[in-house]
Amino acid sequence: MDILFDRYADAIRALDVTGIAAPADIPEHFLLAHAGRYRSYYIPFESVNRTARVVVVGISPGFVQWKNAMREAQRQMAQGSTRDEVLRAARQAGAFSGAIRPNFVALLDAIGVQRWLGIASCATLFNADASLVHIGAILRHPVFVDGKNYSGTPAMPRHAFLRDETLRYFAHEAAMLPDALYIPMGASVGEGMDWLAAQGILTASRILHGLPHPSGANAERVAYFLGRKERSALSSKTNGAQLDAARQVLQAQMADLIEGQRISSSKVSTPSTPPRTRSPGLSAATPDGVPE
Repeated sequence: MDILFDRYADAIRALDVTGIAAPADIPEHFLLAHAGRYRSYYIPFESVNRTARVVVVGISPGFVQWKNAMREAQRQMAQGSTRDEVLRAARQAGAFSGAIRPNFVALLDAIGVQRWLGIASCATLFNADASLVHIGAILRHPVFVDGKNYSGTPAMPRHAFLRDETLRYFAHEAAMLPDALYIPMGASVGEGMDWLAAQGILTASRILHGLPHPSGANAERVAYFLGRKERSALSSKTNGAQLDAARQVLQAQMADLIEGQRISSSKVSTPSTPPRTRSPGLSAATPDGVPE
């Protein structure tokens, strides 16, 4: 797939980010596609970590993320970074920063992702083991609906414009990472990933459904999933039984993946028995080399 950055590099360099206060202010030059109330705009999120074994999939970059990515791209270009460096830095800018990161790490560790990766904790995915993770979105480029961030409603499979955007961009990322685990951040993303699996683009068994979103606004569900809050103390808004079921399914799914990985590794590491060398004049049918 062609890299679009070269078409937009000059416009990004000249962009006055401080003067853009709302999605409606984004210059039309960055418009990628539109249909009715839906509009998508270019963001320099074309870097794909091809060594990743875990892909974290959000819904779509929002307006704030668009501005942050543009600022980082400008900063990288001003210091003479290569195209790959610009794209990598722009995509990583602000990824899972703040309180969301420790929650996310704790959720992954709770179901055993770190054991599947062979690391002590998923905390290192954001530093020493960053090569193992790819942060993406099912809609790579920001989608705005009536000038506001797309919130996940309607879900991607239910709208032709959203399906087209997903197939045009995210499907190509997925094709580069066929053996990774995919973690949808939210039910709407999960529905989209199931649709992609039905199209043969993803493998259903490698999609980890059911993790609570790690945002601070979801603190109670995260705390209960991690065993930090008793079921009796939950508010009426939190369905403890549903979270218990999701945890059990995810832990069982990861256990199967870990076992499958162990079996595959043992097959690779166990040398096959070399063929017996036949002595001249002896029959190969006799195990001790004694002619019949």
